[in-house]
Amino acid sequence: MKKRQNVTIKGTKEGLVLHLDDKCSYDDLKKELDQKLSANLRTQDDRHLISVKVEIGNRYITEEQREELKHLIRQKKNLVVDDIISNVITKVEAERLKAEAGIMTVSRIIRSGQVLETSGDLLLIGDVNPGGTVVAGGNIFIMGTLKGVAHAGCFGNEQAVIAASSMKPSQLRISDCINRSPDSVKTSENREMECAYIDDNRQIIVDRLQALIHLRPDLTRLEGGH
Repeated sequence: MKKRQNVTIKGTKEGLVLHLDDKCSYDDLKKELDQKLSANLRTQDDRHLISVKVEIGNRYITEEQREELKHLIRQKKNLVVDDIISNVITKVEAERLKAEAGIMTVSRIIRSGQVLETSGDLLLIGDVNPGGTVVAGGNIFIMGTLKGVAHAGCFGNEQAVIAASSMKPSQLRISDCINRSPDSVKTSENREMECAYIDDNRQIIVDRLQALIHLRPDLTRLEGGH
């Protein structure tokens, strides 16, 4: 009977892809990985760095085991670990993703010195006064006047937007992009809702809310979308 292979190595134009079986023991996996990498590299030109992507399927590994695998691979002279991909996430990661996908609805006025934060989208029914701050991991929708600070996409989401019935912010932030001066935010004098987003030049632009239909066509969560 042919012995089951726990490690499969595939060469691509980007480098190597290592598929690690998710049913064998972790120790057996490490042992076979070490042997096969050593044998494979005997035929490789060690003058050039080789990118390695590791696929571990439905196996959960701890952060310590992840670093152990990286160290084992990096020991093979010219191998560089590009990524370790798993189909499994921890309960903490799942809860974080769920929180970021949710919408928090609040009805109140955010006064000077107050900070309102959420991991997902924020729907605020009320004003943000000067000195007040709202922060969200996703989008910010304000059914009222924004005169304070609004920071959307605070975890790095550059597709996040800020919308308000009246846009008069002291500062707008989306991801790590900032409108530092109120003068740099050109808002209209009419009463239409406006939105702020990051354009292709990584500048925060304020436009009519209707612009989001074309700019963010997948922005449908408030309508029950996904």
